Amino acid sequence: MANCLSSALISVKPQVSKYMVRPRRPPSQTWKTFLNNHMQDLASTDFFVVPTAALRLLFVFIVLSHERRRVVHFAVTAHPTAEWTAQQLIDIFPWDTTPRYLLRDRDRSYGEAFEQTTRAMEIQEVLAAPRSPWQNAYVERLICSIRRELSRPCARLQRARSPAGLEVLFDY
Repeated sequence: MANCLSSALISVKPQVSKYMVRPRRPPSQTWKTFLNNHMQDLASTDFFVVPTAALRLLFVFIVLSHERRRVVHFAVTAHPTAEWTAQQLIDIFPWDTTPRYLLRDRDRSYGEAFEQTTRAMEIQEVLAAPRSPWQNAYVERLICSIRRELSRPCARLQRARSPAGLEVLFDY
């Protein structure tokens, strides 16, 4: 008898719970609202790969200011490490010009050294969700534009496949 009663209660619970009143939480801001509210205090970083004529891969580290959607800094390396990325962050933002928030993805090139540097510079890291490039849309759109320009078969842009030639794209 007790066994039947307990199985009946277990099967009723999911049916009843959907009608119970849930406690109300204050609404949190959406991602779009966060970006709009902190536009002046937000910078985004990302890496992308550029293949060379010698079939080597170069990694380009790019930092974008959200306020005017302009490229603040870019650097090229064959082997990105957390220490190298942290040093780039120090070179980009002197102590008086650091943004309040730094939006980045969960790449392994941002390691413990990078996290320690952001804490020391009092920058709050905002991590994009895994497999969600839409959360870092401004940088992703810029990377797509750069890749599109690098893939065009123009003589002027063939120089842009070199690290020094990327400056041509960013000066525009």
